[in-house]
Order: sequence, then C-alpha cells, then structure tokens
Amino acid sequence: MKQFFLTVLGVFAGLFLFLIVVPFILITVAISSASSKEPTPANTVLELDLRDGITDQTPTNPFAAFGGGGLSTLQVVDVLAQAETDNRVKALLIRLPEGGITPAAADEIRQAVRRFRRSGKVVIAHSQGFQPVGTAVSSYMVGASASELWMQNTASFQLAGFSSDGIFLGRAFDKYGVTPQFEQRYEYKNAVNEFTESDFTPAHREAMTAWMTSIYVSALANAAQDRKLTPQALRATVEAGPYSSAEARRLRLIDKIGQVEEAEAEARRRAGRGAEIVEFSDYASSKGERAGAGRNAIAIVGGEGAINTGTGGGDVFGGGSSIMSDDLAEALYDAIEDKAVKAIVFRVSSPGGSPEASEQILAAVRAARAAGKPVVVSMGDYAASGGYWISSEANWIVAQPSTLTGSIGVYGGKLVLADALGRFGVDMRNLSVGGEYADAFSPSQSFTPAQRAAFSAQIDRTYEEFITRVSTGRRLPPARVREIARGRVWTGAQAKTLGLVDQLGGLEEAIAKARELARIPADESVRFKRYPTPESPFEALSEMFGVSGEAARVLIGIGGVMNDPAAEATVRRIQTDRARASGASVLADQPW
Repeated sequence: MKQFFLTVLGVFAGLFLFLIVVPFILITVAISSASSKEPTPANTVLELDLRDGITDQTPTNPFAAFGGGGLSTLQVVDVLAQAETDNRVKALLIRLPEGGITPAAADEIRQAVRRFRRSGKVVIAHSQGFQPVGTAVSSYMVGASASELWMQNTASFQLAGFSSDGIFLGRAFDKYGVTPQFEQRYEYKNAVNEFTESDFTPAHREAMTAWMTSIYVSALANAAQDRKLTPQALRATVEAGPYSSAEARRLRLIDKIGQVEEAEAEARRRAGRGAEIVEFSDYASSKGERAGAGRNAIAIVGGEGAINTGTGGGDVFGGGSSIMSDDLAEALYDAIEDKAVKAIVFRVSSPGGSPEASEQILAAVRAARAAGKPVVVSMGDYAASGGYWISSEANWIVAQPSTLTGSIGVYGGKLVLADALGRFGVDMRNLSVGGEYADAFSPSQSFTPAQRAAFSAQIDRTYEEFITRVSTGRRLPPARVREIARGRVWTGAQAKTLGLVDQLGGLEEAIAKARELARIPADESVRFKRYPTPESPFEALSEMFGVSGEAARVLIGIGGVMNDPAAEATVRRIQTDRARASGASVLADQPW
C-alpha cells in the first residue's frame, strides 16, 4: 500500500512537472529568446509601468514571475543607465500608480530619471490620479521628475499629505484571554506594541511622526525642485486640496490633461518618425545587466527581506524574498575570493531578523575588510534592526533620504494562549524534561520569575552586542550609540545627521565610492560581478524535484511532449536514476 501511494505521488509530480512547469519554462524561454533577439527600433519610447509594484532587487529565482510584479528598483536603475547611452532610445514614458511607491525606491527611480533626462532625452509621466492612500507623495515625486506630467481628465489630485494606520490588539487580547509577554529594548522598539497596547505610546507616536514627516518633507522638496516651485508654495498648494485635473493644471501641479493613449502619441512624436513603444521589461531582456569592462571588478552583493539562518530562502515560485545567512555569507566570501574583485557594494534591503543570522553575515563583511576589499553598503527600502546590524561595520554606508534604518534594538517573547483556548473548551497542558528554562516558551503558561529574568538577561546581552557593533563600525562612543539607539527608526536623512549613515544616494553613488576606496582611477573602466549568482531554470528544477540539472535540461530540451516516446523514455530514466541514488535496487532499466 505504501508503494502504491508513492507511485501515485510520483505520477502526480510527473504530471505537474510536464503539464505546468515545463510548458511555463518553454514559454518563458521562448519569449525571452524572442525579446532578446528582436532589435530595438531606431526610434524607441521605453514604457515603464510602476503600477504593479516593485521590489528592491531582482530575485535570483527564475520562477519569481509566479509571485507577481517583476520589476526591481535596481533593474530600473541599471536599464535606464544603459538607455542613456543608447542612441535608439529617444524617450521614456512612465505609468504612475494611483497609490504609493516605497519612498526609498521612489528616491532612487527619481535620481535615475534625472540622469536619463540629463542625457537630453524626454520623459513623460502619466497618472490616472493621486489617491489619499499610503505614500502617494512618493508617486507624485517620481512624476514631477519627468519633462511633462500628464493626468487623465476624469482623475483627481487627492494627495494632501501622508497618513498611516496602526492596528492594536491589546484590548482584544484582554477580552479573549491572550496574554502577551515580551521584552523590548527599548521604548522605541515598537513592534510589540500591536500586541500589548490599544493606542500609540508617546515614544511610538514620536518616532513615527518624525520619520513620516521626514519622508513627506523630502518628497515635496524634491518635487518642488523638479517643478521649479518653492517647497513652501508646493506644500501649501498640496495641503489645500483635493483638486480636479483642471484645477491641478491651473495650479501647476501637473502639465497636461489627457488619456494615456494621448501621452503615448506625444512620446512617439517627440521620439521621431516611426517611433515605437517598447515595454521596459522587453528592453531589459534584450540588454541584460550592465557588465562593464576592464581588468578590475566591483562585486555587487544583494540581500532583500527578513534575515534568517540557513539556506534557500523564498518560495520556489517567488513567494517572497528573504535573506538566508548561509547564502548571503557565501556570496560575500565568493566575492572575497575572486581576485578580480577590488571592492564590494553590499545592497541591503531588510527590516531585520535573527541576530545570529545577522552576525554570520557581518562576519563575512569583516572578512572582506580584512582581505583588503572595501565594503560600501547601499541601503534600499529598509536597513533596520538586523538590516543595520549587517551594515554597521562596512567602510561606508550610503542610504536614500527615505530609507528606513537604525532601529538599533531587540525584542522577543511569546503569547500565552491557554486561557483563550480554555474559553472554547480546549485545554492546553505542557510536559517538559530538563532544566527550568526548558518550557520557557510554552504558550500554555506564563514565564516563571526565573524564566523571565533569564530571558530578559539574554535580551540585554543581544542589545549590548548590537551597541558594540555599531560603536565599532561607526566609530562612535557607546554612550552616544545608546542615546540614538533604543530601537528607534530613523530615515536616511535623519541617520546621516546622527552619524549612522555617511552619504545620501543610491547604487550609483555607492559604486562611485567603492571605486574611490579601491583606488580605481575615475577614467578606468570596471566590470560588475553580481552575487549571489542567479539560478538557472535547470538548477531550480533540480532543487524542486530532486533531479540532476542535466536531467532537467534534457526535459526542457525535448519540449515536454507527453506522447513523444523519447520524452517517456527520459522520464523512466530519471525515475531509475533517482531510485538508485536513494539506495534502491533496480534490477533492470525499462526497455527503450
């Protein structure tokens, strides 16, 4: 019976492989090949659609498209840098989201757009309205950086500020018998407040208001600069809204009113006779990543998401990014061992995570410095808590004005659920063997005084270790670090004034600093080497199904034709190879 179920499971796995995975890969490869071979028209308008959201970094997983989205901030920066010098690209059309863009991503895209414009090329941005949700001010900032900002005739300019809502479960937990038991260092480490409070604490309100104000003021100042207005005048106008599209144009908040088709027609007209619109992703596929040239290389090492110990983060089909300490540390060590690499740009976009995983990654940063390879951190959307831990001892830190960073603190604890479950007739009981601390994190009972004291001491140790790393890396007295730490989140602009960040900017500024620290002459070309190396579809299939990369390559090559005898024979061969690899005795192969 067991063998029967294993056989059925194998059949379903095979069907899934051939009916879903292989056809998807074939289609993807075919589209990719077609787009990479298709020549870029002589007069091209690139269309950059930001409405589907954007990650910080391009995933290394080839199946990430299943997770939605597709574009990353670094890809936009990289492609626009190549388009600047491509004589066939004459214009850029940006489709803006009605809600917000992550503020730091908006900062970096704006900078890339401004560089593109400085090459003498036109940029038209089109909006179907700015809604009073999220960071719509960041969407507007990107639109304001264009040569012309269009808005649909029926759309509304409802941007009037920046608001954020918090959900607090404290009263609900009291009502239903859930007991939150957490330790936090210190009052600004507000992640636990949603479990323990019913409103913002004074420290929580202070910190959030401060970073929200910093992002809002910075975005408006940038937009005002691009719109040739004073920040005071633009802020007064925005906050007096909302407005119709006609009113927004009269007040110089936008330039033109029209449908997106009209904006596309104008972009083509500005690009020249016979101009064609090319999707940004298609152009990106045809160009590939910037490789650079020269004997010296700069490594670009990336990590995005929560920080965890182990390897192989993220869903096979792109279900979110995470930083796995083994993988990211290995990527850094690979860059260290590469003799051509003279400096490392470490791109970090993380809200934090495990202290142990963070320390493993930081040890690799130290190893790079010890090997004489400068490390320049480029902070993305976030580099807070563990994200700052892994950045703290770099030679130089670059952040966007709107990057959320700092949060030098720690928290931990548990939810005691026994009383809540008991109200529904569910009894939870614990058994443990060993020392008193063995059942400390059981949800069936509260900490004992001794357990709470031991756990609190552990939290204190981690906090002091964090303080030490920041003090060492930033060359700040420990007392000063404690003063600006306490778990408080800062924007990049605020962090620079505090000494937690060295420079405001993005990846391009980080690369320039890495060249400088590596003493590579400004007029000398450099290569870019990226780590971790992206997985091929064959490697991803190998991990997912346990087949060899060569077997996966054969499967894809034959096209997944179910009734092809060669395909069937290949499947049988793979099944045999897998059985042998697992120690099974196979009497004879199936006849070909």
